[in-house]
Amino acid sequence: MSTVSCHVLDTAAGRPVAGMEVVLDRAGGGGWQRLGSGVTDADGRVHELAPDGLSAGVHRLVFATSAASPFYPEVAVTFVVAAAGEHYHIPLLLSPYGYSTYRGS
Repeated sequence: MSTVSCHVLDTAAGRPVAGMEVVLDRAGGGGWQRLGSGVTDADGRVHELAPDGLSAGVHRLVFATSAASPFYPEVAVTFVVAAAGEHYHIPLLLSPYGYSTYRGS
């Protein structure tokens, strides 16, 4: 099984975003199924969002960004788990009017 973690950084302030809720969902059955959730720590990280692991398929992280961005109330990052056994780390770089993401290590 694969694992997933995330990291949220406020690029305007140059620091991590603490206290942000993050939800992990998996696509299936015509909708989304919640697999886990967490809140970013003082370093802006959630270390493990899927304690039971991730199987192959389409997943998404939904970041509740309204406290950090006046324009984006949430950011959804959809990604594919192609191979079991890999770790997926997804950083979110957030500013008031923009965001970026990538697959980290």
